[in-house]
Amino acid sequence: MSRNADGDSSADGSDGFTFDDVSVVMGTYNEAEAVGTVLSDVDDVTDGRAEVVCVDGSSDETPGIARDHGATVVRQAPQGYGVAVREAILTPDRPVVVTTDCDDTYPMEQLPEFLDLVNEGYDVVSGDRLYHGADAMPGLNRQGNRAFALLASVLTGRRVHDTTTGMRAYRRDVVEDIEWTENTGLSAELLIRPLLRGYDVIEVPIAYRERRGRTKLDPFAGGAAIAKSIAKVSLEERFR
Repeated sequence: MSRNADGDSSADGSDGFTFDDVSVVMGTYNEAEAVGTVLSDVDDVTDGRAEVVCVDGSSDETPGIARDHGATVVRQAPQGYGVAVREAILTPDRPVVVTTDCDDTYPMEQLPEFLDLVNEGYDVVSGDRLYHGADAMPGLNRQGNRAFALLASVLTGRRVHDTTTGMRAYRRDVVEDIEWTENTGLSAELLIRPLLRGYDVIEVPIAYRERRGRTKLDPFAGGAAIAKSIAKVSLEERFR
């Protein structure tokens, strides 16, 4: 799996997919503090051409803020990260799906780079937060994510740098052709299954900012669930 790639710009419509072909999707849960900023950034970077879908289980003002920014909001009872994101990636029908989180940690300004790489032929473009150090990430989380990447690398036999990043771009046939099974560990599954099924996957360095609002994931219980998902999915794919 490659770590870097260079290519000509095509996000402006000169060739291949444009932002008119992109859906930016996310699960949202009580993120009123940050979701407006994230959606404004998407709108600015894509000139308002990308579709935005939020699958939301919030009890605060998040869904109203999202609608005010032009997003399609799918209401869903809270069932966990993976359930929301799985619904989000399967809801739209545009040919390129970009996942992100709603806490303003991910650089929407790199969306053109992600789309360029899809236009170069990659099936999955995955943001690597750890490449630049991820200093804004809590130390326990940072070490845990390095351990997850090492575990995934050992189990898959492929070098993996960041298994749990929330920022990725996918060709639609990838997300539609695979039956996604994980909840807390869905981020890892969304990388590991395509990688082991022979799709063209690339990891690219991304900046990572300190989150706005409170995290909902317990680092210990969540970490155990992610590690279990990495092992389960890797072994399933290796022996399918």
